[in-house]
Amino acid sequence: MSGTSADGIDAALVEITREGDQPAVTLLHFERRPYPSGIRDRILRLADHPDALREVCRLNALLGELFAQAVLDLVEAARMSVTEVTLIGSHGQTVCHLPIPVAEGNLLLRSTLQIGEPCVIAERTGRSTVADFRPRDIAAGGEGAPLTPYPHSLLFRHPDRCRVIVNLGGISNLTVLPPGGISHDIVAFDAGPGNVLIDGVVRRLSGGTAEYDVDGTWAASGNVRQDLLKRWLGHPFFRRPPPRSAGQEEFGPRMVEEILVQAEEERMPPADLVATVSAFSVEAVVQSLEAHVFPRHTVEEVLLCGGGVQNRWLREALKVRLAPRPVRATDDVGFPARAVEATAFAILAYLTFTGHVGNVTSATGARHAVPLGKIIPGKGYAGMVS
Repeated sequence: MSGTSADGIDAALVEITREGDQPAVTLLHFERRPYPSGIRDRILRLADHPDALREVCRLNALLGELFAQAVLDLVEAARMSVTEVTLIGSHGQTVCHLPIPVAEGNLLLRSTLQIGEPCVIAERTGRSTVADFRPRDIAAGGEGAPLTPYPHSLLFRHPDRCRVIVNLGGISNLTVLPPGGISHDIVAFDAGPGNVLIDGVVRRLSGGTAEYDVDGTWAASGNVRQDLLKRWLGHPFFRRPPPRSAGQEEFGPRMVEEILVQAEEERMPPADLVATVSAFSVEAVVQSLEAHVFPRHTVEEVLLCGGGVQNRWLREALKVRLAPRPVRATDDVGFPARAVEATAFAILAYLTFTGHVGNVTSATGARHAVPLGKIIPGKGYAGMVS
């Protein structure tokens, strides 16, 4: 326990036994220790940014409410009752991802933060909820991403073909699936920006009237600036070997702002800018495959999933760049591309709830495999121990 004054850590060693219907509590030992030098000041200085803190706090609760309503609407649309649902898996909304170790005294810390309060989800639905999957892998020395390789293997492995699954999300990631059965020794890593920069640039150029480049029509009307593309591909992220992960810190609002300032200085036509940013997402995937996958694996098929599959320009550009290997959406092998990632976290929730590991250490760099996430009990939850 640490109180609001942040004056230190209280630690109690307690024995709890049952006597009739009530627990009997015996304090075995108690210690109080101050925070290391400077930590208390850092905690208290957070109060100097009340607006940002309140926004994170409120968004955490608000997203929990919205996620819970999404579950209830989904179940109703499926003509089921929420009581028929055993378990909910919620990835949450990533607001900060810092997987590169930073020294804190004698510790090396990695960190990540996803919001969307799972207690709200469990309370509104009555269903046990598993959430906050990434921190356990990070605690085990991993990068907390990508976490979908095992679900990808479960859904898309092929007995005879080596496949690569490319998730075109905000950040794009790759999973290499050798032919044969399910394997926990999978090559997977983040490739770079997927939709995040395209969406950010389109929102700014359109004055907020467009959230994304619908079907890639804006990119299709422009020309790619090869000099800018080459410059962006020199980003330090691309020099990092797998395992690696990325987030808004590398490819987010700051980079969008830099891109827009540069485009304005050079009086670049908006369509050319969108085309060049879109090409950046394509080349992030292609160069990642060429550097880290194709030299070691005979890839016979590339399957696309994620929101970027809806962007025809991205799909066609990847087909051209990866030819003669066939490139198609996971819809063509029987699984809707937009549903893959949500399904992956349902699978990871199931693994955790049943006591199984979920991370793939070859993908995240963790020291060992671990169950992922935190279990928030729903109504009637019996617990793991008596």
